[in-house]
Amino acid sequence: MDIHPELTELDRIVLTDLLQDVGQKSNTESRSSEEVVASGSPAKDASNTVTDQVDTEDAITRLKALNTQKNSAFQPTIFTAWDSKDISSAINKHVVQPYSRFAQGVVRHPTDVVFLTHLLLYSSTILPSAIYLLWPGHFSWTHGILHTVFTMWCAGPFTLMLHNHIHNNGTMRSSRRRKPYVGLLYSAPFPAGPAIWAWLDKAFPYVLEPLMGHTWDSYYYHHVKHHHVEGNGPGDLSSTIRYQRDDIGHFLHYVGRFMFLIWLELPLYFIQRKKYNLGVRAFLSEISSYAFMYGMWRWNPKPATFVFLLPFFLLRIGLMVGNWGQHALVDELEPDSDYRSSITLIDVPSNRYSFNDGYHTAHHLNPRRHWREHPTHFLQSKTTYAGNGALVFTNIDYIMLTITLLRKDYMYLADRLVPIGNQIGMSKVEIANMLRTKTRAFTEADIKKRFK
Repeated sequence: MDIHPELTELDRIVLTDLLQDVGQKSNTESRSSEEVVASGSPAKDASNTVTDQVDTEDAITRLKALNTQKNSAFQPTIFTAWDSKDISSAINKHVVQPYSRFAQGVVRHPTDVVFLTHLLLYSSTILPSAIYLLWPGHFSWTHGILHTVFTMWCAGPFTLMLHNHIHNNGTMRSSRRRKPYVGLLYSAPFPAGPAIWAWLDKAFPYVLEPLMGHTWDSYYYHHVKHHHVEGNGPGDLSSTIRYQRDDIGHFLHYVGRFMFLIWLELPLYFIQRKKYNLGVRAFLSEISSYAFMYGMWRWNPKPATFVFLLPFFLLRIGLMVGNWGQHALVDELEPDSDYRSSITLIDVPSNRYSFNDGYHTAHHLNPRRHWREHPTHFLQSKTTYAGNGALVFTNIDYIMLTITLLRKDYMYLADRLVPIGNQIGMSKVEIANMLRTKTRAFTEADIKKRFK
């Protein structure tokens, strides 16, 4: 199994460790078989287990060093497409590093320089482009098409930046000291910053969300207040469990329901649970966004189509394609386990460009865990992941995983699986058959039996 050259340093460390586990266990089983044939009884050899533990502890130490600001190995994420080693030494010394030092005083976590980088990128490209298109007499078809294409290219990273924002109450320093964040990276109170950064932190979602296809605050209400409460269970409006997850008809029903009914179903969900305030706010956020887009379309229909409407429809489809991939492989016996109802991806699109979104199981286990901590958590807990039958894939993202499932190409998925625990030693056919069992739709009787 190849290690993709564009994986982040964190992912390379994790994947190398997992592949070493596979190789060591395979070698041990091979030697054991030979010894049984030669002597008639298996020999006990704990050396590989000790080596594995030492290798993993070393990998965890390296991961922590990359994340710890006071460590000489510390590497903040400044860009998604390039690491510091990919930039010429002169530009890195005189431009990138001074910018990084400045930005570390702006963002809430010193690793998160990339969030300021992306805000500057969107504010200097998509925002002025949208204004120019909407200005009467400035629209052109070429500009409109290019604007939408670039916007959708940026929509994924923006959504995952927003994802960090809504889970951790912001990405920039507050104008006042906040309660300590206790994690692998930091345990001290967040220092206060200038009020302008706190203002920017609160304002940028309301400016950029409609340009990126989002409705105001709806991502927060659906994702934080709903999806993470229900966890892909029976009450989750975006749950996959009632669908046959390799069936194109079921998939289209899933996308269509979210696209056309979420504006009503989410408020009703909150109201039925007597969360009236959330119900009203969720309803108003959707309706006000629709009214704004409609008003802009009535005022100037052509540019509004490319600036607001197309990003809205394309993003919603993308969100559902992604969520389907995240929760398509659900264990038939323990579907309420976070380890068995979501997956982990070690790939370039999810983790380099989308802030470790591939560590979806880790995110469900602790939604407020900092995104740079996911790889460290994973290696620290890999025995638990293995014991719970968790699924890990490499060199495939959620969109391609969804497409592969809808093509029923389980052998391709088997090739992409990184085996852990008892999965090591399984044949490709056995893995493919195992994965196929995890896409079956749950009946209401199954749900009543399996979900407590």
